Amino acid sequence: MSSRLVAGLLAVIAAAGVTAGTLLGSGLPAPPTEWAYIVIGLVLPALGWLLAVRRPRIPYVWLLLATAVCLGVSTFGVGLSTLDVAPVLVRVLVAVFPVYYGLLWIFVPLLFPEGRLSSRRWRPVAWIGAVAIAVHFTGNLMIGPIPSATPGQLVSAGSADLVAWLVSGVGQFVTWIITLVVFGGLVARWRRSGSGERGQYAWMVAGMTVNLAGFVLLSFFLVGLAAPLAGVVGVLAVLGSLPVAIAVAVVRHRLLDLRIGIRGSRLLVVFDVRPTVGEMLTSLGTALEETPEPVEQLGRLAAAVRDGLEVRWAAVTLADGTRVVAGREEGAAALTLPVRGGSGWIECGPRDGDRLTAGDRRLLEALAVPAGLAIQSAGLAGRLVYAQEAERRRIERNIHDGVQQQLVALIAGLELARATGGGPDMLAELREQARQTLNDLRELAAGIHPSSLSQGGLVEAVEGRCARLPVPTTVVASRELRAQRFPDEVEGAMYFTVSEAVANALKHAGATKIEVRLARADGRLRAIVTDDGQGFDPSAAGRRGLATLADRLDALGGGLDLDSGQGEGTRMNAWVPVDA
Repeated sequence: MSSRLVAGLLAVIAAAGVTAGTLLGSGLPAPPTEWAYIVIGLVLPALGWLLAVRRPRIPYVWLLLATAVCLGVSTFGVGLSTLDVAPVLVRVLVAVFPVYYGLLWIFVPLLFPEGRLSSRRWRPVAWIGAVAIAVHFTGNLMIGPIPSATPGQLVSAGSADLVAWLVSGVGQFVTWIITLVVFGGLVARWRRSGSGERGQYAWMVAGMTVNLAGFVLLSFFLVGLAAPLAGVVGVLAVLGSLPVAIAVAVVRHRLLDLRIGIRGSRLLVVFDVRPTVGEMLTSLGTALEETPEPVEQLGRLAAAVRDGLEVRWAAVTLADGTRVVAGREEGAAALTLPVRGGSGWIECGPRDGDRLTAGDRRLLEALAVPAGLAIQSAGLAGRLVYAQEAERRRIERNIHDGVQQQLVALIAGLELARATGGGPDMLAELREQARQTLNDLRELAAGIHPSSLSQGGLVEAVEGRCARLPVPTTVVASRELRAQRFPDEVEGAMYFTVSEAVANALKHAGATKIEVRLARADGRLRAIVTDDGQGFDPSAAGRRGLATLADRLDALGGGLDLDSGQGEGTRMNAWVPVDA
């Protein structure tokens, strides 16, 4: 059953109970005071339904609906008692009244505004309040049949009812005490709240004050110390003050991120809603999946932040200076938040007519995770494009400077041999040139993907690469690892990482000894390359060709670390996850 259907059903039960119970008790035509009771009594179920439709995942709205149902059920029980039928049912229904005002006095203010305790220290208060309500309800059930529910009339109690009255009284007294404690906590929260939430708490404090004042008036009337009008005012104040206060908080201060406004020239009242964090993450995730281009992903992200926080503009900025703005950027940023990994940050402009609150910052912090992923994706995509272009140019340069020139020389030699009738010595020289060209082509192909890697696996390919180095190089790997094979992308990434590391050790570090250690442990395939070269400061120098390989490893879920220092050699540690 959908949340809207459940909310509608509960609201109808509450409204029908209030209306039917009141009219059963007064008869028709009903006096104005009874109609006033009905109108004010309908505020709570209507408000609960409206909030539940727009915010079904927030527990507080269901608390309001539960309170409204208790009001409707108990009011119907009082009205049904005038018909002198079903005394057991009447007793059960009327006994729900303590549950209604227990929820209204304790849990509606205690769990304001989202249905959660403000801190763990309020847990004992909530438990004591719940037990007091249950004790009061149980005591009322134990009391004998209620002959009349006219205000001010006392029910005679025999000896069998003394325990029931005692239980009910204890529950009622503890409920009052807990109510005062909760009211004090509500006032404290109001005084400590920020500017964005102060208005909401102010209306709640005002509603609770009017409610308690109304209860005092009603109590004076019941003991004969006040006129009937005071009793009527007291009942209406207890009934409607808190629901009206919550409704005003919704209208004026966007309680639960809800707003009511005027749309168009026809003065159409609009009840609108800002998406929750979960809704924003879901919609943003879908948008990012449908947007393959990284820069467009940043635009979607900026637009989601702008729409979600209802600010004039929002911007996503990368660490390299790339900046994407949604909206017209006017005025200074009202809120700035760095995203995951320090790869960029999000900025929000001001909001028309209102300030950004702590809740807005929490929402932005929740968006920082997908924002970081989108920014990293954009940066990684840019680096991969650059790496692909650099690799294409490297291969083009190697072909032009090496194999192409050798082929040109070989063709020229063949032409010369044909023209001059070259003898065996010339043909032998041309054959040697052809053999050398073939070897160079094999070396070039090995730089793209060595055949030994496809045929013999990672360890054999690394040993073949290191065997041709001009300095002593040791490859260490277990017998078990030599017999194992891994996915092509894993073996390729590890092979070229090792190749680049040993090339750097020879070209830049002046190493005289290199060790390559391959191992598999804890679900990772690891390659450690150590040299005795001159070393360098990793924080002051780029990683040269290893930077693109680090991106390649990162795309596989792995990583690469460098440990080096001037005159201390270099140690490279690369790893990728593999199945256990």
